[in-house]
Amino acid sequence: MSLAKFEVFSAVVEIGSLTKAGETLGLTQSAVSHAIASLESECGFSLLNRGRAGIQLTSNGERILQYIREILKWNEEMVQEIANINGLEVGTVRIGTISSVSIHWLPEIMKKFNEHHPAIEIKLMEGDYDDVEHWISTGLVDFGFVSLPTLQNFEVMPLIKDRMLCIVSEAHPLAKQKEISFEMIKEEPLIKSKKGSDNDLLRILKESKITPFIKFELTDDQAIISMVENGMGISILPEMVLHRVPNNVRILQLKGEHYRTLGIAVTSFNSLAPATKKFIDYFKSWLTDK
Repeated sequence: MSLAKFEVFSAVVEIGSLTKAGETLGLTQSAVSHAIASLESECGFSLLNRGRAGIQLTSNGERILQYIREILKWNEEMVQEIANINGLEVGTVRIGTISSVSIHWLPEIMKKFNEHHPAIEIKLMEGDYDDVEHWISTGLVDFGFVSLPTLQNFEVMPLIKDRMLCIVSEAHPLAKQKEISFEMIKEEPLIKSKKGSDNDLLRILKESKITPFIKFELTDDQAIISMVENGMGISILPEMVLHRVPNNVRILQLKGEHYRTLGIAVTSFNSLAPATKKFIDYFKSWLTDK
């Protein structure tokens, strides 16, 4: 067995296509197929099912994947540590992120980090809270931005408290209020984020003992804001999401302390590769100076 075969297998699983994995790795589809077939022969069982629905892991493939990703992770860390000892800065940092972090933080920090560390490559995977936690636990990313507390047994680093705010259309009876209570909106049709992105909202509703009337569940924050703008209901979203709301949408404060805590989560800070540690340290310094 070889690291090259492990890299091919991991890429095929991550991308879901032999052809696209080959394009990413600079290999032909034939070479990718041969590497997978050779690895399956060495293992003595099938790792992938190939059908009309695409590429899917077999049950045995799922069991093997976690070991292969761990081996690749340790190899990357070893390569980076060797480079670090030799005074070089190389490596890849894989980050799991949510949309608000991708919009507000990462473009600027990645630009500045790249100026200082051009040989360190940054790869992003964007999803909801559940996606990011899954990617961290399976080793698909080196660290992720999450809302705390997480549902997993991660090591975490709190970053900021982001207020949860209510938005209504300008025609709504509450539009002229500066601050409202949950009692005032408990009967209102609520437009919320889809499952996996609604952890913070569900938590504060539970704390306030409110059972909401959920009218819509949407994936995109801007779609939620547009629905509110057109009078289809109200919503409660983090302040970071509300940086560019239309003029006819009103932002109202909620009585009490209601916020989400954004943080960084990892399986272990002690086992991070040098490039990942460098990025996290750079990010913390950048956020402190903002």
